[in-house]
Amino acid sequence: MSKYADVYLLPIKTENVADYKKIAQKAGKIFVKHGALKYREYVASDLNAQGVVPFPKNLKLKEGETVIFAAVEFKSESHRNSVMKKVFADPELMPPKDKPMPFDYKRMVYGGFKILVDL
Repeated sequence: MSKYADVYLLPIKTENVADYKKIAQKAGKIFVKHGALKYREYVASDLNAQGVVPFPKNLKLKEGETVIFAAVEFKSESHRNSVMKKVFADPELMPPKDKPMPFDYKRMVYGGFKILVDL
């Protein structure tokens, strides 16, 4: 059985990272509650790569923005599908209607990946 991961890249205003962290911690607990093996989110600290295409260029980061990288690990792609149904049906995941999300969903980059190397 090949492990599977959903990976997200999320441009976000640096000033919104603390608010986003609260949301991510809550979401992570919900994912794990419903069966995700691991839930991790990272905030960029070095975006000045030389000799390669840096994240800011590909993600078209604006002044005052940074990048969140998130990875959620599952047993397999079918396990991911099962977990995601439960996650999206969980009422705890719903954002408050009176408070906007601290990022723009339309700029989020997402993909599902079979894990190639797992040491």
